[in-house]
Amino acid sequence: MRNIFLFIRRYFNFILFLLLQVICIYLIVRYSNYHQAAFGNFSNNLTGKINSKYSSVQQYFHLKKTNDSLLKANEALYNKLKANYSLPDSVTRTVVDSIRIDSLLQFRTYRYMGARVVSNSVSAQNNFIVIARGSNRDVKVGMGVVDPNNAVVGIVTDVTDKYAVVMSLLHKDSHISGKLFKGGEAGTLNWDGKEPNIITLTNIPKSAKIVKGDSIITSGFSTTFPRGLMIGRVEGIYTESSNNYFKVKFRSAANFYNLQYVYVIENAEQEAVNKILENANKQH
Repeated sequence: MRNIFLFIRRYFNFILFLLLQVICIYLIVRYSNYHQAAFGNFSNNLTGKINSKYSSVQQYFHLKKTNDSLLKANEALYNKLKANYSLPDSVTRTVVDSIRIDSLLQFRTYRYMGARVVSNSVSAQNNFIVIARGSNRDVKVGMGVVDPNNAVVGIVTDVTDKYAVVMSLLHKDSHISGKLFKGGEAGTLNWDGKEPNIITLTNIPKSAKIVKGDSIITSGFSTTFPRGLMIGRVEGIYTESSNNYFKVKFRSAANFYNLQYVYVIENAEQEAVNKILENANKQH
């Protein structure tokens, strides 16, 4: 208590000055409409900033509660989706290819069948993908597989009633035909087993004009994939001294690290074409 009195005694003049200033400001604001409006505007701005900062701090400490509520909302939405579709992989769509089959002047029809990925590997030398759709739902060996963005993923190599195995592009025995979008030069896809999502396109002649960023698409030289599906984009062009071909490194359009759903492509003309080729091989 003694220290308080000593403090007041020591700074009495300064305290009195502050008190008189406060009284003066009060009287000015109280009896002047202009100053009253100016003070009101200032106090509102100051209060608004303080409340905004307080609200941000309060919101930060309530993030867990907010996340829990979002999780429950998402769960409710997912449950509604399950109620609408009894089978999660029952999605199908029909795509009519505008590319005519040579002189037959007919149109190929492809059916896309949705499937959920249940297993996927990217770090092995020979990578496979397992999907939850099998022969009881029209999946057959030799069908092409793409991701939801229509980027090439691989080819079905084995099928059971409920599941199918897909040989990924990241497999050393995967040799899908691809071509450059601009020049049209076709080659064969190979994966060296080193870096996922980086694949090599070989047998591209050195006369081809290739630049980084060029698109690589399906050639349409087989019945597995429609012509023009995205495979990847060029990242590097290398010359091979032993031959007259380029070695083109490209990044796959499909992200094999994050495959959750895919589409299996059924070609309505695949069996007919394969049968004709088989008969031709037998005759020769």
